[in-house]
Amino acid sequence: MQVLKSLQDSVKQIEQMYADYEDLGLLIEMSQEEQDEETVQEIEEELLRFEGEFEELRIQTLLTGEYDRDHAIVTLHAGAGGTESCDWANMLYRMYTRWAEKKGFSVEVLDYLEGDVAGIKGVTFEVRGENAYGYLRSEKGVHRLVRISPFNAAGKRQTSFASCDVIPDIEEDIDIEINDDDIRIDTYRSSGAGGQHINKTSSAIRITHFPTGIVVQCQNERSQHMNKDKAMQMLKAKLYLMKQQEQADKVSGIRGEIKEIGFGSQIRSYVMQPYTLVKDHRTNMEISNVNGVLDGNLDPFINAYLSAPKNPEE
Repeated sequence: MQVLKSLQDSVKQIEQMYADYEDLGLLIEMSQEEQDEETVQEIEEELLRFEGEFEELRIQTLLTGEYDRDHAIVTLHAGAGGTESCDWANMLYRMYTRWAEKKGFSVEVLDYLEGDVAGIKGVTFEVRGENAYGYLRSEKGVHRLVRISPFNAAGKRQTSFASCDVIPDIEEDIDIEINDDDIRIDTYRSSGAGGQHINKTSSAIRITHFPTGIVVQCQNERSQHMNKDKAMQMLKAKLYLMKQQEQADKVSGIRGEIKEIGFGSQIRSYVMQPYTLVKDHRTNMEISNVNGVLDGNLDPFINAYLSAPKNPEE
């Protein structure tokens, strides 16, 4: 039923675009016949809107991955840079929540760890909406910020890093076997932001997977049992994606590498001084309006990534 509804919505969207296209043609013909220059601006505005909707529909056709339709679970971690990086992680968290709001998606915090002075050391949140994972999987990697630090009394330019990890919220049971001896399950008291959505009891769950070093945490659900189920679901999704990547690496002969959260490993740079520029190092997409990007204008980068020819590592 979910797939059926999605297909029906797509058909309605395409039918509406056909109607809008015909209306635009009629409007152009009428303005030419009547030599009405006042409608030119109206036509230009309608054309820009139509082109934007067409581009969004085109990008949706590229989301053909097995779990692209699913909700996304995003984890941000502050990297090298101390308080500055914690603030940067918080800025990224705001950027993604603003992007989600513009898409009509909802955001739910699953785990939150505040920074010692400011910002956040780490946050895990779920973005719920159709194709959320398909869009956000392009954001996985290290993000680099260059600015004059508000935490530096000397006013020096500083570079900070934060990592972004994205996995699909796979609702069905994944066929991944996890041995009890391979994991450690810890309980701890929930902390950080979240208000009524974070249960301030010792119901938070952390699962450590020894063979891979993967650690997943959840503190948002109402009970320890629910937190454990959600954390286990996240662990299985991570292991499943890792297994897929290993198979792809074997086929292509490329060995995957784990990159540190620091220099030389970033996928995108956000420069605020001495000039303003956001550049994606994978697609070379550049935008000079840094504040606009940090306010959620991520679609140009996401669309460029999805449209780009895939290399063997993808």
